[in-house]
Order: sequence, then C-alpha cells, then structure tokens
Amino acid sequence: MADGENPCALVVMGVSGSGKSTIADHLAVRIGWRYEDGDTFHPPSNVSKMHSGQPLTDEDRWPWLRAIAAEIDRTCKANERAVIACSALKRSYRDILVHGRRDVRIVFLDGTQELIASRLIVRKGHFMPPGLLASQFKTLEPPTPDERPITVAIDRTVDLIVEDIVNQLKLDRP
Repeated sequence: MADGENPCALVVMGVSGSGKSTIADHLAVRIGWRYEDGDTFHPPSNVSKMHSGQPLTDEDRWPWLRAIAAEIDRTCKANERAVIACSALKRSYRDILVHGRRDVRIVFLDGTQELIASRLIVRKGHFMPPGLLASQFKTLEPPTPDERPITVAIDRTVDLIVEDIVNQLKLDRP
C-alpha cells in the first residue's frame, strides 16, 4: 500500500442495498482473502427486530459491532486476511470496528437513495425491508478523511467497483 501498511481487514460499508455483501464477496475472491458477512454476527433479537420493520437502536448494535471487532482482532492476530461486509453507518460504529488500528481499512459504497431503493425493490430473501432505507440514510455518517476511507461509486458493474477498490488500496495482486 502507499502508506507502507498492509491491511489485515477491509470493512465494506454502506446502507442496506448498496451492495456490501456482493462487493465484499467479489473483492475477497479477487484479492484471495476470506469473506465474512457482518450480518451473521447479529444476535437473533436484532434479526427479528429488523425483519418486523423496526430500526435497530445503538444499544441493539453495540454487541453486534463488538463481535465483529473481535473477529477482526482474531483475524489480524492470526496473520489472516478478511473482507467483512458491515453497514457501519456511524462514525462511532466504525470506531468500534477499527479502534485505532492502521491495518484495518474502511471501504465506503456510495450511492444515491433512488438507486439503492430501486435495488431493494427487486431483492428477495433479505431481512431488511425496503421501508427502512430512509432510516438508514438518516443514520449514515459518511467516512471522513481522517478515517482513510476508500470511497467508491456504486453506479457501475461489480467488476468495475472491485477493480476501483483494488486500485485505490494499491494492494499487491495475488
């Protein structure tokens, strides 16, 4: 990487429907890292709440974020590499995930509410109903420069988005 630090984890963030799982999975394959879906770290009570159309509170999110942070720490300590899809909508959430580590990078999937709403309408089998998208955008605090984010527009193909991320990170190619 340009700053001489090799990340051990990439957190692919954005609102529901921005493509976190798809992009993180394709990125992990592209760079030869393990993929983790942050949604699997939610306790059942959070999944039930979201499925019923209720937005999560910060109190709901803290255990989930701490579980993901623990997985990031375990991954890095074991000299492994992972790409993790996680909404991480607020700075305070990302602070829990990264907690000052320079070897964890944020990848922000940036798109308009209209584009993402059109994607959510056709998505099947996900516990996040389209009606909660407005609350996600209301909660979203885009990463600031001091977080060293990789920001990518999501109005392109998956392959082009992944290639943009790889190019911005200046990762060694496998």
